[in-house]
Amino acid sequence: MKKNILGLGLILLGGFAHAQTGLDSIIVEKYYIADSADSYVSTFATAGTLPIGSVTYRIFADLAPGYNFQALYGINSPLHELKFTTTTSFFNNEDRGSTNANGIPFAQLKNNTNALDSWFSIGATAVGQLGVLKSEDDGVANLIAANSILKNAPASIGIPLTSQDGMIAGTNVAIDLTPVSVTFVNVNAQLSVFDATSLAGNSFSTTNGSIAALGGVAGPTASNRVLVGQFTTDGEFCYELNLQIGTPTGGVESYVAKNPSGSEISIPTLMGCLNLSSTVNVKDSKSAVQSFKVYPNPANDLLVLEIASSSNQSTANSYAIYGVQGNEIMHNSLGLVSEKHIENIDLSSLKPGMYFIKITIDGVVSTKKIIKN
Repeated sequence: MKKNILGLGLILLGGFAHAQTGLDSIIVEKYYIADSADSYVSTFATAGTLPIGSVTYRIFADLAPGYNFQALYGINSPLHELKFTTTTSFFNNEDRGSTNANGIPFAQLKNNTNALDSWFSIGATAVGQLGVLKSEDDGVANLIAANSILKNAPASIGIPLTSQDGMIAGTNVAIDLTPVSVTFVNVNAQLSVFDATSLAGNSFSTTNGSIAALGGVAGPTASNRVLVGQFTTDGEFCYELNLQIGTPTGGVESYVAKNPSGSEISIPTLMGCLNLSSTVNVKDSKSAVQSFKVYPNPANDLLVLEIASSSNQSTANSYAIYGVQGNEIMHNSLGLVSEKHIENIDLSSLKPGMYFIKITIDGVVSTKKIIKN
């Protein structure tokens, strides 16, 4: 059964941004889609109800080198709501699930559908295990491969869990990073939606609480991506995120989903909605987009967008440029993208400063920071 963690009366919301370049994007990975075999096992004994077609999403904070994740948060002045909702209910495994990944014994992930439980995290997937994108997992010691279920492998989830399950041992990574415990602040009541009863609710929201990493935490690989949550539902899943991250010099930066003020920054990937048919904003080995780059960066009046793509058949490709307040400044269609596509973007009308470019190719969304001199 799940255990609520008492709030410690701590909150990590103070300070002002320094360089304001630490959060590259929010990455949402479509981790798994449950089929009839998974649903049967999940409803057996104490596992709980798992509807067929339920999607498990993982959310990562993609940080620049040297930065660390400190908190997801909601505050009421200025109003920034931290929110996770679904049009149906969230799946909670009633056997060995938890409101946070650190509360799940690693060995239990191979039993029924514990690996699909909904929870918060600051890097972990279970006791002693750290979360990475499936595309970053080397497939060694794959726990899911030994499971009798979780075998579904539709193209929309990219790499199947039986090949790479997105978990690595915390003691085996290069920096010997042991998973850090989650500190919940003023969200005990809201956590019931991810508690012991499966399909207990459809909304987590706070304007006066946080999911914090005391002292901050970096990602387990050179890409510096920190797993902050896993959520399973058969409905439309929506999120609005506010993050505090630490800078290499000891300062902090605040990123908010809406209505930034002062030194706060808003980027497009801090909020979104997804469902079974959605293509999420993460690239793996089966993605149509192999890579894209922008140069020179910083740029003067001309920015070059170079896209390397394979097997792309869609004409619904585009790019958009956003300001740090989250406002869209320009949007242009790219049409059909060939194997190598070059696009020249005129920045002469923009004031000097930091911006974000969002690329959508064949339904895959990626974001990069750009600087205009």
